Amino acid sequence: MELLGISTTLPLVICVTCLVFLFVWRKSYGWGKLPPGPTPLPIIGNLMQLNLKNLPASLSKMAKEYGPVYTLYFGSKPTVVLHGYEVVKEALIDQGDEFLGRGRFPIIEDNQKGHGILFSNGETWKQMRRFSLMTLRNFGMGKRSIEERVQEEARCLVEELRKMEAQPFDPVFVFACAPCNVICSILFNERFHYKNETFLSLMYLLTENFKQISSPWNQIYNLWPTLIRHLPGEHKAFSNRLDGVKNFILEKVKAHQESLDPNNPRDYIDCFLSKMEQEKHKPESEFNLENLAVCGSNLFTAGTETTSSTLRWGLLLLMKHPEVEAKVHEEIDRVIGRNQSPCMKDKMRLPYTEAVLHEIQRYITLLPSDLPHAVTRDTKFRNCVIPKGTTVLPLLSSVLFDCKEFPNPEKFDPGHFLDKNGSFRKTEYFVPFSLGKRACAGEGLARMELFLFFTTILQNFCLKPLVEPKEIDTTPVVTGLLNIPPPYKLCLIPR
Repeated sequence: MELLGISTTLPLVICVTCLVFLFVWRKSYGWGKLPPGPTPLPIIGNLMQLNLKNLPASLSKMAKEYGPVYTLYFGSKPTVVLHGYEVVKEALIDQGDEFLGRGRFPIIEDNQKGHGILFSNGETWKQMRRFSLMTLRNFGMGKRSIEERVQEEARCLVEELRKMEAQPFDPVFVFACAPCNVICSILFNERFHYKNETFLSLMYLLTENFKQISSPWNQIYNLWPTLIRHLPGEHKAFSNRLDGVKNFILEKVKAHQESLDPNNPRDYIDCFLSKMEQEKHKPESEFNLENLAVCGSNLFTAGTETTSSTLRWGLLLLMKHPEVEAKVHEEIDRVIGRNQSPCMKDKMRLPYTEAVLHEIQRYITLLPSDLPHAVTRDTKFRNCVIPKGTTVLPLLSSVLFDCKEFPNPEKFDPGHFLDKNGSFRKTEYFVPFSLGKRACAGEGLARMELFLFFTTILQNFCLKPLVEPKEIDTTPVVTGLLNIPPPYKLCLIPR
């Protein structure tokens, strides 16, 4: 009888406890103000209702049930999901100042502590972004423009690829070296040989963190950082690698401080140090060594693996679709020829190649859900009120795969960016770099690198897969914060 009493009482206690927990939770997070969404469970939120192996697909599926604006709980914290071009634009552009904050991303935030560009807020973000945009835009440092630096690296990349002698190779490392060297050139006016030990160490830190940012353990850390922070695990190694990149930059800063000429800045570091000198008497100045180290780290992180991964995806898709590669070869040969290096002026004369590059970025959707935003104050949005500080997740994949703007979006088709006359077609739905004031600060550089690297490679080589095109699998190996391309090998045949 006692056992029977326990067996009936225990479930009742658990149910009452859960109801009390949910009542407190509702009161704490202001339910009734937030957009509707599925009912969360204590502690884990809505995690059981999501396919974490393909989160964007889960989020799109939920939008069919709850509408284009809905609330999810990742763990105990609410997140407002924005699905579709209209609501993403309405939030990030029409109400851009209210959605300007950076949402929590503890695995990086706990290391960078509000410094830099990507994961900062308020005055720090405003000043670091403004300075970085101005420096990249007005790159009058030294005697070479950014375009000349990228062209030089494209030529170095081609020479490195020729050393493969048309034999099978894995493109991961060599395709990461080129954009990484561009960032090195911008930051401290130096490029490295691809076999340089210092360069190899830097490359390891960057590529390993890029692979691990979406690892299950790091995702668990993002959900429950207070609990996981003091435990051993991958998050410790991840943070150590972030420190390694910052220390690499600070070593370069020391050398620059010894030879700085404020009237003749050579690179980004010189410009930053000059700004530090100008504001050294301002105690509230944001121009300090910590912000310099983190800004440099952000540029490396955002500018190396993203461009590298897009190039790898691009060549894989062209091998899958050899008819597209053939058309790109024909256009490059007709417009540029084989002996002249591609330049940015050629873009307007290469509409098909430009359409292919856009379709690659649309199709792979490298960053399916954007970095998390946050509202900077209590914000009225579509008849709901989103409390200040709430994380907001704009689903970029829902825009890039909009079936009205891109018929048959699941199909790789450069025609998505061509009009009936074969001219390049611009569209507001092309948002791989996000929208609004939080859009990627390095978008211009990334577009330049992709165009110059892509056209220079295809000007000099034909792609040869190791399997039949129909057997090539373009499915990402990881779909999380980032879509990670599948590993493969290829041969590059000199033209």
